[in-house]
Amino acid sequence: MADSVGSALVAHVSTVETPIGGMVAVATDTHLVLLEFAHRRMLDTQLARVTRAIGCTFVDGESPITTAVSRQLAEYFEGKRCEFDVPIHAPGTPFQTRVWDELRRIPIGTTTSYGRIAADIGEPNAVRAVARANGDNRISILIPCHRVIGADGSLTGYGGGLWRKKKLLELEARATALKFPGFE
Repeated sequence: MADSVGSALVAHVSTVETPIGGMVAVATDTHLVLLEFAHRRMLDTQLARVTRAIGCTFVDGESPITTAVSRQLAEYFEGKRCEFDVPIHAPGTPFQTRVWDELRRIPIGTTTSYGRIAADIGEPNAVRAVARANGDNRISILIPCHRVIGADGSLTGYGGGLWRKKKLLELEARATALKFPGFE
């Protein structure tokens, strides 16, 4: 059961250091609700969306979930983890949820396009809407929106910055090519 203050759900906010910059992790006692790069331009917007979606109050500090996220991200960046088992709660529209579920199906070490995702969810003409939903993803890395590239193979839009997207894709390609334990 999640903590509450009065009748409001408490969401713990902590910083997670990674080799590509600090991230903000927000979690209730039971689910991760946000994982964003600390300097992302839309961070305040995403925090407001979380507040509206789950009716929470933010408090600084760790929770069992933010601690698990920090540990699992460290293992990921060390090449020791390819899947995350932190419970996620990412409320969105039914369309966004379908896109985010599809993102989670992209195998590590591979990429896909917005058009392919649109086709895979049965909405082949919704490429722009898929791109918008991809950009609204509030749980970076764990919901791997960085694995989506342009139809021509170019790196396109990433809220954390294209240089981070490139680093994440290089990490995953190297780890899968070298068959690091956990990346097989």
